[in-house]
Amino acid sequence: MDEKDRILLQLLEENCRTPISELAVLAEVSEQDAKDRISRLEAAGAIRRYGAVIDWEQAGNGNVAAVIELKVSPERDFGYDRIAERISRFPQVRSLRLMTGAYDLQLLVTGPSMHEIARFVAEQIAPMDRIRETATHITMKTYKENGTTFAEREGVERLPYSF
Repeated sequence: MDEKDRILLQLLEENCRTPISELAVLAEVSEQDAKDRISRLEAAGAIRRYGAVIDWEQAGNGNVAAVIELKVSPERDFGYDRIAERISRFPQVRSLRLMTGAYDLQLLVTGPSMHEIARFVAEQIAPMDRIRETATHITMKTYKENGTTFAEREGVERLPYSF
């Protein structure tokens, strides 16, 4: 992957609906070269899929989101991979990451209510082999998602100056 590929990936990540003609200009390649590069990146798996960043609160969806942190006992010869693969199969799990710090895995989970998320964690996640501890953090408000700011304010708010 070269610098032109990286530029195209950054542009697509920012807005996957950018016309190919604009992508080509911004990456300083021909339109055909941009198409070929994008096709190659898709085939290689660097581009996994295209999507939209949705402000579900604005759209009127009543779903609740939560970050679930897990302490996990790694499995000999497989580390965290097998448990992560099992957890990733649940449709409630939107993201799953291996992390440094106090917890090993971090999940972003969505559900129709806090009660449903709590039930999902208690009945599906916590009882799994190798899960030692869970911590659930309910998302109260999203200000920025995947580089897109949701809470835009008109004008600049200045903080009062005092001694």
